Amino acid sequence: MDGASDPGTLFVGFSDKPETLRLDRANRHGLVAGATGTGQTVTLQILAQALSDAGVPVFAADVKGDLSGISQPGAPNEKMLARAAGMNLTLTPDAPPTVFWDLFGEKGHPVRATVSEMGPLLLSRMLELNDVQEGVLNIVFKVADAEGLLLLDLKDLQAALKYVAENEKSIDAEYGNVSAATVGTIQRGLLTLETQGAANLFGEPALSLSDLMRVDGSGRGVVSILAADRLIQSPRLYATFLLWLLSELFEDLPEIGDPEKPRLVFFFDEAHLLFRDAPRGLLEKVEQVVRLIRSKGVGVFFVTQNPADVPETVLAQLGNRFQHALRAYTPAEQKGLRAAAASFRPNPAFDTAEAIQALGVGEALVSVLDERGAPTVVARTLIRPPASRLGPATLPERQATLAASPVRGLYDTLLDRESAFEALKAKAGLAARQAEEAAASAEADKRRAAEDKKWEREQARRDRYEDRPAPRARASNRQSMGEAFGKTLVRSIASQVGRELLRGVLGGLRRR
Repeated sequence: MDGASDPGTLFVGFSDKPETLRLDRANRHGLVAGATGTGQTVTLQILAQALSDAGVPVFAADVKGDLSGISQPGAPNEKMLARAAGMNLTLTPDAPPTVFWDLFGEKGHPVRATVSEMGPLLLSRMLELNDVQEGVLNIVFKVADAEGLLLLDLKDLQAALKYVAENEKSIDAEYGNVSAATVGTIQRGLLTLETQGAANLFGEPALSLSDLMRVDGSGRGVVSILAADRLIQSPRLYATFLLWLLSELFEDLPEIGDPEKPRLVFFFDEAHLLFRDAPRGLLEKVEQVVRLIRSKGVGVFFVTQNPADVPETVLAQLGNRFQHALRAYTPAEQKGLRAAAASFRPNPAFDTAEAIQALGVGEALVSVLDERGAPTVVARTLIRPPASRLGPATLPERQATLAASPVRGLYDTLLDRESAFEALKAKAGLAARQAEEAAASAEADKRRAAEDKKWEREQARRDRYEDRPAPRARASNRQSMGEAFGKTLVRSIASQVGRELLRGVLGGLRRR
């Protein structure tokens, strides 16, 4: 046997029989759990490679750096070969087609989203804003939409925040109270985000979801690996970015029901970071996305140390489970262990809670969905060895993979087209020039008035000592009423044309 005998299943290990995952149930989501060092990453790796071989694209975050080895054919040692032989498995070194991504652009292709795409809700989560601050950020987005201001990167958002603060009174009347102090708090939060590297995330070209859903010429799904060893140091940024990817898939993909195999399987490592300290409103939206995204043909596997890290409402949606060893020394850990054991369909051959504590490295309790969609009886399973490398890819190997990437050159150069920052800067410059012109005009009027008064005083003095002279033309520059009206009309027309051109450049209105 080389893997599962049924082409519609993926061979993941051996208990007293082959344990397989049905492809037509892989979009019903899953959980890979277990303490550090018990084999979580290997299980993730063999699932990703099996899905790729079946023509399913995969996205996974590489938190520790060792998942990058999936890009290289394995070199099985004697222990791995012995385990494969015990499963009647022919272990042939192989590697799936792989694309590396990196928010910082160091270990993979840059990954970007625009501020508008991220939206105020996820940005509020990233910035740890309270309800009032989130409300103000929502107003900033509404004003930007109404003004036709493109919010692409962080400097655009900073410019929009400044604009809202400077026009606080007029905006209060239309959208509600906007406090300059609250705007300042959000701006300080953005500066903190920038120090964590968020400036690399926002901008263009933005990631196209189709580039995460590629299949190569041989029909194998491309495995997209996000280098997250540095990103994980900013856990809120990491979790929010992955949640944005999920929400984009949810919003953009059409409904297809339950396909024969998923369009994409998404592995969310360190899943506890998504749910830790998350407000109730956000948790409800995550639950909704997880519940409904399966009908878009997307499977989501949460990878975490303890199932208790995942809220019960989300945990209930995860039909395919791979539980590695847990240690339970404290009362809280023992409670988590009992909850993990209770989530499985019992096997009369062993006590589930005791088995979880007794599992060795590379062993897991496995329960998956059968053809009826019901969970199978939990089985103590030896996880199969991977055909790709265990351990990280070297820097030259990573660079060779990047050089052969199907998206090479598409995202490597940052674009900075005209957006809110440039538009508001131009608007401020125009306002400054108009103010200068108004000040200069007022000063000229003042000088003319002074000259007229001087002439009138001089004329009055002459009238006292001389016969009244014949009227003569005044040398004043004062405008007649007709001249003033004509110039005002010209200025008005020019100003109106300028505003229309400006709105057209911003994308809000077109030039008429």
